Amino acid sequence: MIDDLINGVIDREGGYVHHPADRGGATRWGITEAVARANGYAGDMRHFAREAAAVIYRRIYWQRPRIDDVAQRAPSIAAELFDTGVNMGPAVAVAFLQRALNALNRGARDYPDILLDGRIGPQTLGALDGFLATRGAAGETVLLKALEALQGERYVSLAERRPANEAFLYGWLANRLA
Repeated sequence: MIDDLINGVIDREGGYVHHPADRGGATRWGITEAVARANGYAGDMRHFAREAAAVIYRRIYWQRPRIDDVAQRAPSIAAELFDTGVNMGPAVAVAFLQRALNALNRGARDYPDILLDGRIGPQTLGALDGFLATRGAAGETVLLKALEALQGERYVSLAERRPANEAFLYGWLANRLA
């Protein structure tokens, strides 16, 4: 699963880009120069290898935030968290999950509220398990819609707060929301 997700992100992000309105600066394969440097790459971003990007995606955006644990329970949710985490940071993606789970627990009757800390741990996984046990397969679809709604709202908010981000809003909405 993760190999397909990584290849999809790399294909969508494309090669070298250095858009003047992008605060992330130079990127290649969707990896910013800052992330590449933090992971040991010292060369020109134009030459950053696709394989190095794949290693970073797997480690930083899949394994470290424990999205692989979510994938065992709800593959479509894991795919959404991965893609959102690549674009907004894993902690933001996980916080979306935590917010949605808290809002969908019917006043903590189905499972207890969880701390909004942007990290997947036993409480978040327990809440996800409780949600899926209560709502079944249809619940995964509803949870996915909640995550996409939170993501879309954030994109619009980013464009409202910083007009330069309007250059990216259409693409974010077209390419990042399933």
